[in-house]
Amino acid sequence: MFNNILKQVGDYAKESLQAAKYIGQGLAVTFDHMSRRPITVQYPYEKLIPSERFRGRIHFEFDKCIACEVCVRVCPINLPVVDWEFNKAVKKKELKHYSIDFGVCIFCGNCVEYCPTNCLSMTEEYELAAYDRHDLNYDNVALGRLPYKVTEDPMVTPLRELGYLPKGVIEPHNLPKGSQRAGQHPEDLVKAE
Repeated sequence: MFNNILKQVGDYAKESLQAAKYIGQGLAVTFDHMSRRPITVQYPYEKLIPSERFRGRIHFEFDKCIACEVCVRVCPINLPVVDWEFNKAVKKKELKHYSIDFGVCIFCGNCVEYCPTNCLSMTEEYELAAYDRHDLNYDNVALGRLPYKVTEDPMVTPLRELGYLPKGVIEPHNLPKGSQRAGQHPEDLVKAE
């Protein structure tokens, strides 16, 4: 009986030490995160500037599309709906309707990459939330809407991600207006050539 009590006390002490070890590990992680700078963004009033290769809403240019349906073939889920008619007079396909359901789209970018006429492009838009999932089915008119840039909204403070801050700057809130980002925009690269 005495051995049984000693065994129980020993097990209790071992479990108490193990619990203290786990609590110590958890507190170490907590204190480590307390010493880091906050990464919270006050969302409606502050927005992160997407990176240069961000894959957001797809922009579609109706006039450039030749209804070849390459986008449908390369899409892993056959998502774009291309409706066309064959015009016998000019012996070409005529695009009637084009739509993409962003409720299903995985934003892989295959359609943009393989489009032979570059009528599809990825934008920086990431605010695609809707109350009804049917509102996420964008037709050629909605897809043709010009892309929205975070930096052009006067009501929002655009914040750069840490990867795109200038060298030596850690705090995106105190960044002076017009300061250069670490990388270049694709349009800046084209202008330089």
